[in-house]
Amino acid sequence: MALRLANRFRVIRTIDVAVGCFAERPFKAALTAAQRAMRGMVKDDLLRRYRTDRFQTVYGLTGKGADWLANRGVDASSSVRRVSDMSNPEHRLWAQFLTLCCEARGLRAHTEQELMVLLAKNGGVNDDTSHGLLNVLVTMNRGSRRIELRPDAVAIESDGVTWLEVDRSARGADRAASLKALALSAGRTTRLGVPLRRVVVLTRSPRIENRVRATLDALAQESAAFSLSEGRRILVPGLGGAYTVIRTREEVMSDGRTRLVDETAGYVLVQALPVWLPKVRLDGRDGHACDGWFDVNYLPYQRIPPMEPWRAPGSPLHSLVTQKGA
Repeated sequence: MALRLANRFRVIRTIDVAVGCFAERPFKAALTAAQRAMRGMVKDDLLRRYRTDRFQTVYGLTGKGADWLANRGVDASSSVRRVSDMSNPEHRLWAQFLTLCCEARGLRAHTEQELMVLLAKNGGVNDDTSHGLLNVLVTMNRGSRRIELRPDAVAIESDGVTWLEVDRSARGADRAASLKALALSAGRTTRLGVPLRRVVVLTRSPRIENRVRATLDALAQESAAFSLSEGRRILVPGLGGAYTVIRTREEVMSDGRTRLVDETAGYVLVQALPVWLPKVRLDGRDGHACDGWFDVNYLPYQRIPPMEPWRAPGSPLHSLVTQKGA
């Protein structure tokens, strides 16, 4: 299973294996099992270990590891040359971590790269559906223009799409304007054919989180001044730091008259990336907490009422054993 993850994402961390293979276990037990697995695969030359410029330990699939997968019917190729050239793949690593967290909760999820392949396959190589998941009108001081937006990761839930953004740095004017346009797009149909229901922004530091919230708070004030009309969308701050997107639609009454009513189109959620989890040492000498694992309402995002609580992760290894025994 861990080698499949390395083949899928090309570069992985131990925390990815903990999520992808052992999410049903308590965090320290999951991390222990993942570390043991990684040590064994490095020793057997199935994976190769590298250090990034930010002193993160990452792993790539070796030729021997690719052959091991190929002998078991998996289309695989070595990634060590590519991984050795990566200086700081942190953004990519967090996006795939969140994708795996969504899958651990039983959702279908994709990274940006996987999503683009899916959209191209569904729409055709020359179709504009391969350019992005959502087309939005972005308004800035120099005017308005339409752009295609892509999520860092995306999950398909029963009521629509959850759009996941990883903010490792503060947003400039262009990216802040894109976030505003994305937030007010809640309820719109995406190129997957289902509506956008949640935008989740995960930030690397409190400073970045404050900047994101300032952008959304400004949008809430701007949208509050929008005139009442069909199709109006406003952003309303709520409890727990979440924001609700309210959409105005026309409703036909029993006597034939029409009226405008407000309904919830979706939510915008902001929370911290669990940057402390990859830093945890099992001997406790680092002082990092184990908070935010799957036994609490945190990964891949904190659900708020009226959303249903997360279900506990199951073991993907159990399903593999069941398939082999069938």
